[in-house]
Amino acid sequence: MAVPGVRLQTSITLRGNRDLLSYDVARCRGRGKDGDKPVRIGFARVPVCLRHGPADLLLACYLAGVLLLLQPPALAAPATAAAEKLRTITTARGVHSLSSQEAARAYPVRLRGVVTYYDQNPGDGNGAMFVQDATGSIFVKIAQRVIESVRPGTLIDLRGVSNAGEFAPIVAHPQIDVVGYAGLPGNPHQVSLTRLLSGAEDGQWVEVEGVVHSLTEDDRHADLQLAMADGTISILMVKDAGANYSGLIDARVRIRGNPGPLFDLNRRQMIGVNIHCPNLSAVEVVERPPDDPFKLPVIPINRLLQWDLAPLLAHRVHVQGRVTLQWPGASVCLRDASQGICAQTSQSTLLRDGEPIDMAGFASAEGGGPVLTDAVFKSSSAGAAAPVPAVPVTAEQALMGGYNSQLIQIDGQLISRDLASSDTTLLLSSGRFIFKTILPQGLGGPETTAWKNGSVLRITGICSVELDAQRSVMGMGTAVPRTFRVLMRSPADVVVLQEPSWWTPAHAALLLTLALIVTLAVLVWVMVLRRRIRESEERFRHMAQHDALTGLATRLVLNDRLTVALEAAKRHHNGLALLMLDIDRFKSINDTRGHHAGDEVLRVTAERIVQAVRKSDTVARMGGDEFVVLLPDLIDPRAAESVAAKLVAMLSAPVPFAGRELQVSVSIGVCTAAPGELDPEVMLRNADAALYRAKAKGRNCFEVFFIGMVEA
Repeated sequence: MAVPGVRLQTSITLRGNRDLLSYDVARCRGRGKDGDKPVRIGFARVPVCLRHGPADLLLACYLAGVLLLLQPPALAAPATAAAEKLRTITTARGVHSLSSQEAARAYPVRLRGVVTYYDQNPGDGNGAMFVQDATGSIFVKIAQRVIESVRPGTLIDLRGVSNAGEFAPIVAHPQIDVVGYAGLPGNPHQVSLTRLLSGAEDGQWVEVEGVVHSLTEDDRHADLQLAMADGTISILMVKDAGANYSGLIDARVRIRGNPGPLFDLNRRQMIGVNIHCPNLSAVEVVERPPDDPFKLPVIPINRLLQWDLAPLLAHRVHVQGRVTLQWPGASVCLRDASQGICAQTSQSTLLRDGEPIDMAGFASAEGGGPVLTDAVFKSSSAGAAAPVPAVPVTAEQALMGGYNSQLIQIDGQLISRDLASSDTTLLLSSGRFIFKTILPQGLGGPETTAWKNGSVLRITGICSVELDAQRSVMGMGTAVPRTFRVLMRSPADVVVLQEPSWWTPAHAALLLTLALIVTLAVLVWVMVLRRRIRESEERFRHMAQHDALTGLATRLVLNDRLTVALEAAKRHHNGLALLMLDIDRFKSINDTRGHHAGDEVLRVTAERIVQAVRKSDTVARMGGDEFVVLLPDLIDPRAAESVAAKLVAMLSAPVPFAGRELQVSVSIGVCTAAPGELDPEVMLRNADAALYRAKAKGRNCFEVFFIGMVEA
């Protein structure tokens, strides 16, 4: 039965390929007992519209139950997670107080606040905005040029999501509705630079006070350097059309804005801080600057930083003097009748040496004396240019500090260069002191490369003393110099007094290296010669002890080994044997087949003999076609007969030569001797006698010597 006045809409959806199912039931019309609040079950949707009654509702519930039963168990957890809804954050402090991990979850953000800073193009491709509500401020990252009509002081409704940001939580993907104009917030709390550097005031609406030291401008931005009581901070403003920012220099001001961190993007660490000021309406001038700093009283340089003038040092001071050095766009040094001083300046107007100038800047202490920062200068009408003479000093005098920021002349020996520096930086020694001289890259020339290590140079330049901070603190406030350097104006400030001796450490090292190379070459050549001599000796010894054709031992080697074998046999009471071989009808082979065939027969025969005997046996060629085999360490004399029979059989195999086979055979005479009957000459004669008997018996056989064979 249908219920009048009620429309029930059901949607069931398969989401992507995850098979997540969504069922959404919402009352579209009519009233119910539960106040007509929508009922949402967090699954994806596929629309199915059911109308007119409880039967349709029961069908929808039935379908949802079936689909839930069919859903894989593994997907139940994602469905539960999808059902969890992140809370909506409604205050700036609520977003800013999130941890980085929580902020990255993209909490919904809805708040109303006042825009305290807006820059459409800060330089990173995105817009930058700070929004303040009753609880605090938050940074909003917006797409560049998405909105253009929002100005500081505008009241807006902001919707977006939380994001971890590069350093602290922010609001991303914003949607902005302008409510009206409310003006910038009042009553910001004053903070120190130390407090800002702690990160505790990140993004909040604060006020700082100090003196503006310098101004840098581009087409869209103005950057003020504000000297606070505990340090200097950068104030960044989006420029207003037609506004004059240079009038703020040297003024004491109070500036409201939002601190933004300078951070290391790779490590998400804060390494500095600056203030984002909305516009000049957030700047209050507490103390106006002088209309013309060059109309301030001229202060002698030697009185700067003294007690009597301490109240004046918060603002620019006015000094006069003659130019002693200029590094255009970086530094200018001058000297009056009392002392010298150097100033940091971005002004690049060229000055002549000795030209009188007026200079205004902020006095501070650096190194061994006063300096001026953020200075400006102009030519003076005090007279014509008259170069200031340099004062000749020793290294010890320069170090003691009495010539700090003054033009000096000092001699020293060039010992090295700092190749890592883009400027020409020389390292010189004078007595027991070592000091640097510096010439900027833009003021150098080709002559700077002609200065050689070991040269004695005369340097003209500004003395700049550096203090030993730790020893100065321990010295009850007395400055203790650590080192000094000389700042040069041009290559003409270097005069070569003495060229380096040719006998320099580099040349000595070169000569030593050459001598070492020659010595090594000689040693290598001697070693090569000795090796060649040894190889020659070995070759000649081998030639003397081995047959050139067969590689077998010669008669001399056989006699030596036979003598050694006989002595060993006498000591160990062993026997030995000699086998004397002769190739049968070898002369016929030479005559019919040629000497090459005879040589091949000799070579093959020698190889076969070596293969047939032990490695400890000696095979020698006695000459012609005659070979001798020495068999030492024989216990049974009959073993010699076995070897002889083996040789006869092996050496009767044909010898291949030139595609034919040469029929060969050998005759062998065997002589064995017991330990008491050993005599080299006797054994050789007996073996020879046995050989001739074997030939007489028809060749291709062996005969063993016996007593009485010679008589027979």
